[in-house]
Amino acid sequence: MKLLQTMLALQEREGWLSDETLSQLAKETGEPLYRLEGLRSFYPVFQEEPGAKHVIEVCRDVVCRMHGAPAFHEELLQELRQDPDVEVREVSCLGRCEQAPVALVDHHHAASNATEVRLALDGQAQAHNVLQAVDAATDPYPTADAHYGMFKTLRDGAADAGRDTVIDELKASGLRGMGGAGFPTGMKWAFTRGAKGGPKQLVCNADESEPGTFKDRCIMETLPHLMIEGMIIGGWVVEAERGIIYLRHEYGEAAEILRRELVRARELGVLGPDAFGPGKPFDMEVFISPGGYILGEETALLEALEDKRGEPRNKPPFPTNVGLNGLPTLMNNVETFAAVPMILQNGGDWWQSQGTNDCPGLKYMAVSGDVAKPGVYCVPMGTTVTDLIARAGGVADGKQLLAFSPGGASTRFLPADKADTPLDFDAMQKAGSALGSGAFVAVAEGRDLLDLATAQARFFRNESCGKCVPCRVGSNKAVAMLEDALNGEVEDGLAELLHELDDTLAQTSICGLGQVALSPVTGVMELFPEVARRLGTKEDA
Repeated sequence: MKLLQTMLALQEREGWLSDETLSQLAKETGEPLYRLEGLRSFYPVFQEEPGAKHVIEVCRDVVCRMHGAPAFHEELLQELRQDPDVEVREVSCLGRCEQAPVALVDHHHAASNATEVRLALDGQAQAHNVLQAVDAATDPYPTADAHYGMFKTLRDGAADAGRDTVIDELKASGLRGMGGAGFPTGMKWAFTRGAKGGPKQLVCNADESEPGTFKDRCIMETLPHLMIEGMIIGGWVVEAERGIIYLRHEYGEAAEILRRELVRARELGVLGPDAFGPGKPFDMEVFISPGGYILGEETALLEALEDKRGEPRNKPPFPTNVGLNGLPTLMNNVETFAAVPMILQNGGDWWQSQGTNDCPGLKYMAVSGDVAKPGVYCVPMGTTVTDLIARAGGVADGKQLLAFSPGGASTRFLPADKADTPLDFDAMQKAGSALGSGAFVAVAEGRDLLDLATAQARFFRNESCGKCVPCRVGSNKAVAMLEDALNGEVEDGLAELLHELDDTLAQTSICGLGQVALSPVTGVMELFPEVARRLGTKEDA
């Protein structure tokens, strides 16, 4: 953890990591030079060669693609090609889909057109726009003075009974992990509390990096106290001594907000040497990710925290038993931790009652694509897709809905006739897709679904860590064939081959990235006949 953060600081200061810099770091730390070179080559933040003074990173993924990112990128290339101090490059999703198309100037300043880019280069960047969630209803505190009240009540009560009560209420609430997997939260907390070994570890996965996902950024920037209190309560329940917020490096504003809130929490006595009582310490820190979507996978994230290349581990064992540094580790995402204070304040049954269509609780949805008002919406779990789109102002430009991706790049596009499906883990699975992390992308009629699905597959190819041969080779081959098909060159037997590749990746990849890399493509082939005809049906193949 310390080693990667040191390398990040050197990269930030010098703009790249030269061989000389690594050699000096090896001498200072006693680490083998080959290990440092391995880290440099793996993490995308680290640059092996000196770059331009200014870097413009243009998002290339699905939502920005829908809103003209290729033309935006080309415009910047043409306008700035004569400036040797500026480098323009395409990157994976920047987590600002509500601003699509979007670019980051010098890793910090968001811009959606060439004028804004030029202003940022001239030192006149627009102020960061803090995105407020619509109808946010998960903060139990009327004023800032009341923050952390739920934890204080627990800490001052009967410790063991209180810990059991927390787990019981979480189980009663039906809260499931909101990062995409949907594992029951109370069960995970109970597993970690009961695991052998210690001290227990606590990690918040704030590395949302899947195209279409940005609701955790909104929560961190507007409700940081809830996430932090949820983590403190989690640490108290499993009797950890520290917590780590693993944050994607593109979220600089969120990092500043979280660090300020951690200082405030220490001043209030809920973090520090006596946080859990006299002589019972608990503190937290922010770890900035060196980059890469794969690091959102829980075991790859743990590898990064251990200063290793962020490659997924084989499971089992699971992190609840063998996690950070081999110790039992409680890990949830931002939204999941942030829900805990409200649940404990009002009770698990109350949380259950907040949903609709027999679904429990509330859900933050990141809504983007072809909607009039993209943003983050807090809705009752079980809200239908039709209602969610209506809350976001309807389909943009008065068009009809063609399709939607309910939960992010890893979830299949569903046709418009599925728009009455409730936003719920089980309901979306029955409909043929998944709720995922709640990264909802609407697609209007007139869009090329094959192009969008290929963009999703291209994202997974670009973000593959390369550890699994089927994922590394298969995703690359599939994207190449799809790009040929988009250009009118359909390989004989392509449909059958894509299905076979999808099955192979699903069965042989270590982590979820490879397992779903081609799912968006095979999904549109199965659910949209016009796409299947373009690729050749399985029977034709």
